[in-house]
Amino acid sequence: MSDKELKNIALLIDADNTTPRGIDPVLTVMAELGQVNIKRAYGNFTKKNLSGWDQYSHKFGILPYQQFDMTTGKNATDMAMTIDAIDLLYQGKVDGFGIMSSDSDFTPLATRLRQDGLIVYGFGSKSKTPEAFKSACTRFIDIDALIAGASDDSTPSKDKKSKGNGQVDEELVELLGTAWKAANRDEDGYAQLGEVGSLAGNRSSFDVRNYGYKRLSDLFQAMDQFKVERRDNTLYVKRLR
Repeated sequence: MSDKELKNIALLIDADNTTPRGIDPVLTVMAELGQVNIKRAYGNFTKKNLSGWDQYSHKFGILPYQQFDMTTGKNATDMAMTIDAIDLLYQGKVDGFGIMSSDSDFTPLATRLRQDGLIVYGFGSKSKTPEAFKSACTRFIDIDALIAGASDDSTPSKDKKSKGNGQVDEELVELLGTAWKAANRDEDGYAQLGEVGSLAGNRSSFDVRNYGYKRLSDLFQAMDQFKVERRDNTLYVKRLR
């Protein structure tokens, strides 16, 4: 995030390619950036599979934009969202964007917005979203993991299970390991946890919530390859193997 505090945030929703059940946790994440003052959902709401969006629109103050299908197998949603995003960009009143979609068609849009220095959070289904869109976003967050996390939060404490979804793979270990190597380390090999996280985020759309954790420290503590150490009020991390 830049030194300028982000205030006015826009959330653009591809209703054809996401689920309304993710709205609440997505808005919680977007609050990290500022106030989500612009909330718009685009889709052909005459379709039966989009019939549930009306209650979510009313509940969360989302403005629905009806887009009729002009050709079989095609829809105008992508174009309408892109045009609105570029309009908002050139009006200069938006400091960051959230894009809810699993559609790779929004890759050029995310890239263009970031070229102007704006933060772009992408929210989609990890298994359905192409890598190109994930990488184009400042952060890409698995909406299915967000929904599952929100469900965990509503569970009484005594019934809660340990966090994490077991999807810590070699690629993630290598990403965090490379970030640790690039960080400033002391003579014992420890680097500040926050610096390692920032370096990892700069190299990819990495976000701990994709792995079922709310905090970076929880993720590192769950990994055998790293050791976390607290010194006063600061956390440090060291790679063990």
